[in-house]
Amino acid sequence: MLELLLAALLGQQPAAPPASPALDYDFYKARVEPLFLEKREGHARCVTCHAGSATLRLQPLAEGEAWTDEQTRKNFDAVKAMVVPGSPGASRLLRHPLARAAGGDIFHGGGQHWTAKSDPDWKVLEAWVNGATMASHTTARVTRIIQTNAAGDNIHVIDPASNKVVGVIHDIEVPHGVTSAPDGTRLYFTNEHQRTVDAVDAQTFAVIARVPLTGRPNNIAISKDGKRVYAGIAQAPGAVDVIDTTTLTRAKSIAVKGSIHNVYVTPDGKHVVSGSIPGRMITVIDQATEEIAWEIPMSAGIRPMIFEAAADGSTSRIFVQLSDYHGIAVVDWKARKEVSRFETPAIPGETKHTEGLQAAPMHGFAITPNGKLLLATSKVYSTMYAYSLPDLKPVGTVNVGQHPEWVTLTPDGKIAYVAAAGDNSVTAVDTATLKVVARIPVGQVPKRNGTALLLP
Repeated sequence: MLELLLAALLGQQPAAPPASPALDYDFYKARVEPLFLEKREGHARCVTCHAGSATLRLQPLAEGEAWTDEQTRKNFDAVKAMVVPGSPGASRLLRHPLARAAGGDIFHGGGQHWTAKSDPDWKVLEAWVNGATMASHTTARVTRIIQTNAAGDNIHVIDPASNKVVGVIHDIEVPHGVTSAPDGTRLYFTNEHQRTVDAVDAQTFAVIARVPLTGRPNNIAISKDGKRVYAGIAQAPGAVDVIDTTTLTRAKSIAVKGSIHNVYVTPDGKHVVSGSIPGRMITVIDQATEEIAWEIPMSAGIRPMIFEAAADGSTSRIFVQLSDYHGIAVVDWKARKEVSRFETPAIPGETKHTEGLQAAPMHGFAITPNGKLLLATSKVYSTMYAYSLPDLKPVGTVNVGQHPEWVTLTPDGKIAYVAAAGDNSVTAVDTATLKVVARIPVGQVPKRNGTALLLP
């Protein structure tokens, strides 16, 4: 009042009150709405009680399905009614499920979801109410190593800064492949048990949708723009299923020759490449048209592959591990044929393992981001081999535990994480010294893994 009186005496217009921040729809869709699907231990999910309820009326949702954009828009309008923009404390959405001791309401029929305002979910809501947008929240990322457990029903999330497990994703039985959205909001897994691609919120680790596939899947890859996920179908006659990540539906199924074990997107993002074990075939798909561009027949089943990039970013070579071959085949991308192969040597003093190989004596690859080092695992000798690039000269070896499988790297390439399936652990290796720096316990029979840059 005093400010208004002084302004009138001085002939000035009073300053306008600050505008309330806008509630960003994209941030709501990516970060807020998944919280309503999150399964918190000991709690019912928000959607279970609020689908069609009189308060916070969320759209009904069948198990395993995702809300359409139209439904999300309706949810957005319903949620906005529970919010005072710019004032988290006055917003019932944040206050009602908060514990009383932390400043929450006396009673919430859905229970006390957050014991403190420091809870990560509460902080997401606070940021949204205060005007957060996706643009303002995509610069900071945290690196996580995502380790699937092939004989389990969970996935372990490792912080490479501490080499500790910092999260567990539950309720995906026999997970196979893993990939992550470029914007850091989601993880995607192939679920062998339910024959689905499972979309997981990358902050809450809750399964938000299960997309049915045409058959039992193996590995998975994602397009550079994050709009498509490609799942290899490991059943005859063979296919690569295409998932639209906006609608979380299967958009297409590309028929290929032979059931698919692994599928990749090339470093330049222009091609999707699948490998068939029974078909002994590498199939190259044009990513833009999602049609087969060419095929490369091989002498044995196609196991893991990895792609070497040329100086201009295009693909130059494919390194291939083959069934019943303890070595590496080299495919020239432009020539579209195998040009050489070499066996990886026995390790003196290392016990040779022949059981449980599943016709795959070697089964894991990585290339460092600088393109100078190729890493390959051997289940026979519990070893990871290192070769210089482009000349493929031996650099050294390191024991990485029993039955090593897939390899993934930190973004700078300094540490490799190897899934030691026989030890139920992940071995971290310094790529410069080829020395083990950590062994991290995980779940049952860890195999496929990946590196993800997630929103904090």
